[in-house]
Amino acid sequence: MIVIFLCILIVIAAIGMPLFVILGAGGLLSAHSADLDASVLLIEMYRLASQPNLVAIPLFTFAGMVMAEGGSPQRLIKLFDALLGWMPGGLAIVTIVSCAFFTAFTGASGVTIIALGGLLYPLFQKAKYQEQFTLGLLTSGGSLGLLLPPSLAIILFGIVSGVSIDDLFIAGVIPGLLLLVMLSVYSHVAVKKWHVMPHTFSVKKVVDAIKCALWDILLPVFIVTGIFGGFLTVTEAAALTAIYALVVETILCKKVDIIKDLTKILVDTSKLVGSILIILGVAMGLTNLLIDSQLPMRVLQMVESHISSPLQFLLLLNVFLLIVGAMMDIFSAIVVVVPLIMPLALRYQIDPVHLGIIFLANLEIGYMTPPVGLNLFIASQRFGKSILSLFRATLPFLIIMLMWLLLLTYLPILTLWWQ
Repeated sequence: MIVIFLCILIVIAAIGMPLFVILGAGGLLSAHSADLDASVLLIEMYRLASQPNLVAIPLFTFAGMVMAEGGSPQRLIKLFDALLGWMPGGLAIVTIVSCAFFTAFTGASGVTIIALGGLLYPLFQKAKYQEQFTLGLLTSGGSLGLLLPPSLAIILFGIVSGVSIDDLFIAGVIPGLLLLVMLSVYSHVAVKKWHVMPHTFSVKKVVDAIKCALWDILLPVFIVTGIFGGFLTVTEAAALTAIYALVVETILCKKVDIIKDLTKILVDTSKLVGSILIILGVAMGLTNLLIDSQLPMRVLQMVESHISSPLQFLLLLNVFLLIVGAMMDIFSAIVVVVPLIMPLALRYQIDPVHLGIIFLANLEIGYMTPPVGLNLFIASQRFGKSILSLFRATLPFLIIMLMWLLLLTYLPILTLWWQ
C-alpha cells in the first residue's frame, strides 16, 4: 500500500501538483508507516516558527519589494552605467553588477529578470549587442547575487542546517564577487570583438547618478558594516533594512505611496515568503521523520562503499546537486536535500560553511539548466523566446559558472579565508 501511495505522489508531482502538498502527504505517509501520530509534523512546524532568524526572511523580502516598486533598479542602472558604461562591454558589466545587487536583496531570480530585463533589453538593442549574447546575459543574470548578503537562500540554508548565518554571509562574499569578475571579463572580451561603441566617461554624469542613487548604495554599506562588524544580528539588520527602505521610498524619494502602493507590495511579499515558509514547514517534518528512520545513515553506508576520499565525494556531490538544481527551485532543494547531505559531508570532514557555499553555487547554476530551470521559463515569458533558444544563449555563461564551481569546490580558501 505504501508503494502504491508513493507512486501516486510521484505521478501527481509530475503533472504539476504544488510541492508543499507532495511533501505534506509524504510526511503523513511516513508518520503512518512509523506508527507515529501525525501531530509530530505540527510540532516540527512549531519548532520552525520559534527560530529566531526566521523573521529575517519576510523583512529582507519586504525591503527588496519596496525598493523595486520605488524605482531602485532604474537608479542603480543609471549609477552603474555612469561608472562602468564607458568601457568596452560596459553595458554588459552594468547588467551583471545590477542583477547581482538586486537579486541579493529580493532573493528572487524571477523578480530580477522581470524588473531589470524589461529595462535593459531595449538598451542592448539600441547599443547593437548581439541578441543571443543579450538573452544569455539577462537570463543568467537573474541568479547572480545569491551568495551575497543579505541573500534569502543563505538565510534559509543557515536555518535548515544550523550553520551560522553570519559565517555563511562572510564566506559567500569572495565567491560571489569572483563570479561577477569572471562574467565581466568574458563580457568585456566578447563585446570588444563586435566593436560596440560605449559612451564617453563624464564626471558630471557620475556625480548626478550618485546623488540620485545615494540612499540605495548606502543600504548595502549599512548591512555589511552592521553584520560583519558585530553591531547587528541578522534579524536586527533585516528589521532596520525594512524600515530604511520604507522611509527612503515613501518619505525621502517619495516614489511609493503608502495608501496606493503598500498593499500591492505586502501582497507580493506575502506570496513569495508564504511559498517559502509553507514548503519549509511541511518539509521539516518529513525530513526529520526520514532522519529518525536512519535514511541518511543508510545513504552514508552506501556512499562509503564506493567513495573513499573527500575529493571524490565533492565531485559526486556536485553532479547530484546540479541534477537537483535542474529539477527543483532553490528554496525547495534547501529544505529537502540539506538534512540528508549534512551527515555525509561531516563524515568526509567537509566544513559545513564550505558545503553551504558549494550547495548554493550548484543551485544558482541550476536556475539555467533544463528541464525545470526557473530562469529559462521566466525569461521565455518575458522576452517571448523558446526555452531551447534561451538555453543555447546561456551556454557560454553556464560554462564559466561551472568553472567557477570547480574553483569553489577544490579551493576551500575562497570560502574559508577568514577563519
